[in-house]
Amino acid sequence: MTDSAALRRALDTVIDPELRRPITELGMVESAQLHDGTAKVKVLLTIAGCPMRSTIESDVTTAVAAVAGVQQVEVTLGVMDPHQRAELRDRLKAKRTVFSDPDSLTRIIAVASGKGGVGKSSVTANLAAAMAANGLKVGLIDADVHGFSIPSLMGITQPPTRVDEMILPPVAHGVKVISIGMFLDSNQPVIWRGPMLHRALEQFLTDVYFGDLDVLLLDLPPGTGDMAISVSQLLPNSELLVITTPQSTATAVAERAGTIALQTKQKVIGVVENMSYLRLPDGSKMEIFGSGGGGRLSESLSSQLEYMVPLLAQLPLEVAVRVGSDEGVPVVLSTPESPVAQSLRELAIKLGQRPRGLAGRSLPMSF
Repeated sequence: MTDSAALRRALDTVIDPELRRPITELGMVESAQLHDGTAKVKVLLTIAGCPMRSTIESDVTTAVAAVAGVQQVEVTLGVMDPHQRAELRDRLKAKRTVFSDPDSLTRIIAVASGKGGVGKSSVTANLAAAMAANGLKVGLIDADVHGFSIPSLMGITQPPTRVDEMILPPVAHGVKVISIGMFLDSNQPVIWRGPMLHRALEQFLTDVYFGDLDVLLLDLPPGTGDMAISVSQLLPNSELLVITTPQSTATAVAERAGTIALQTKQKVIGVVENMSYLRLPDGSKMEIFGSGGGGRLSESLSSQLEYMVPLLAQLPLEVAVRVGSDEGVPVVLSTPESPVAQSLRELAIKLGQRPRGLAGRSLPMSF
């Protein structure tokens, strides 16, 4: 193997932190040479202000330094010209998963609730982080445009990177995340009506490069408004996961969020009862919001939809969830030994079990 080939092979292991693919595959390595023990590598960044430039430089240095015969590494960072960026866009577009395609292998789960304050967003963020920790390729869309909270729950402070009209979503805890909150200068309100909400979701699905995903999660706004309808139209193969608390008023409105599937033709895959109980120091449980709401909701939805809608989990109320949310580290990662984290990880395994195979799908054939 030549020196140049050895360096290229080492650079194959360097993954772009935003695109999540090898920099060699993305055409980012302009040159790589070894002379008298010094490895000289020139890497082309997608844009001049690439926020991950230091990470890329460090990863390249580490990878190349491990090559036999390399005593010193010199990394030069350049920027792609318009023609090179156009080639990159075409390369990525050719591999982009079209989520609305009925034959897409990506499982799309829209997380819904009837009312706010039931912990829908924190459950969604934790499911995304847990699935990614299990080795799945996960994307997360914050579709709650008016009440966005996913960036803070995931600890994201940097804006998305733009490569011309293509948007590269930030990656947090192994999850590709996009939210309208990433495009605002401050914590200003979003005052949009239906058509603008639909367009925002449409842009998230078409302009944002998620790549090939195993699971795409959407954090829906509470209720059955414009965004819930837009999701069913733009992602007809999406499924619904309904979040509630045990409280009767919460389950009553959550029932509406579930039965919207009768009109949208989506499948409700299950119910999650959040804040089910508080474990006291003596080991007993305090049911702050009552009991049995999740089970009743499961039975009601099963009856109305005429298929089984299981109660998938009953999550305890724990301070660790609030602490992890405030710190931007989901509890499944920050306090993995806690009962709520264990329950969330078990739920993530249940939801991520569907294999990404071709069984049952029609394949084109030629003779």
